[in-house]
Amino acid sequence: MSQLHDLQRRFASTDFLSFVEFAPDFVALKVRSDFSAASIAMQGAHVMTWQPNGQEPVIWLSPNAIFAAGKSIRGGVPLCWPWFGPHASEAGWPGHGFARTIPWQLDDASKLPDGRVRLTFSPLMNDVARTQWPHSSSVSYTVTVGQEFEAELATTNTGDTAFEIGQALHTYFQVGDVRQASVTGLANCEYIDKVDASQRKRQVAAVNFSGETDRVYLGTHGWSEIHDPVLKRTILITSTGSASTVVWNPWVEKANKMGDLGPDGQWHMLCVESANANDDTITLAPGETHCLTAQYRAQTTA
Repeated sequence: MSQLHDLQRRFASTDFLSFVEFAPDFVALKVRSDFSAASIAMQGAHVMTWQPNGQEPVIWLSPNAIFAAGKSIRGGVPLCWPWFGPHASEAGWPGHGFARTIPWQLDDASKLPDGRVRLTFSPLMNDVARTQWPHSSSVSYTVTVGQEFEAELATTNTGDTAFEIGQALHTYFQVGDVRQASVTGLANCEYIDKVDASQRKRQVAAVNFSGETDRVYLGTHGWSEIHDPVLKRTILITSTGSASTVVWNPWVEKANKMGDLGPDGQWHMLCVESANANDDTITLAPGETHCLTAQYRAQTTA
């Protein structure tokens, strides 16, 4: 039985879920809560879009995104796990880990009494993933679609030896024009500037954008805001289990090399990522669980 037919059979009674095959062996689900809609690929449990009723999309998906087995999707909320950035010792292993390019399964889907929809996923570890991650662990990813978008990535050490994880919810937010947008909530935080030889600097005020930006902010406080005067809204980002925040936009030269960002895509997306990266990686002792959570809410402004 194909994945599409299996999902349709298991969740046929739901009125808030439907399933579509974007490409051969590439299935996504469409979610409709009382407050918003979302689409999620089964590969990587990759949230592709989230759009509150009556608003522009909050989570951005490239119009040139490629939907293919083993290929990461440009946009949405890629899951970086179990490491962030390049692997510490294996240069040939995928940047940001393998979680976003392996199949996941949908373990549970329910509509809550308040009209939100909650979905829970777990990864289907293949041979390559088990080679790259030989530790005994369990992973659960829970997404709640409502007035807010909520995500929780939980990792449990089920073995008898401690291990370290780095991770991020690598969220692409839709903005009207990144050159006019700004991010607040990171003032006075130290950051690693990857565009400038990974020098450590300190943020003085709001983050503004006039060129390629790739920064890991350290010691962050679990909240930040994207101010978007073009779309006349503010996106509030809150998180727990994270003391690092990544801010990224590729600008023109790097965007042109990507091929899947879409025409002028760099002007309409901005990544603000809740992360455990660099100084903020997590060591899990046997039996311990770490939960990384993020919540997003869009508020209109005058």
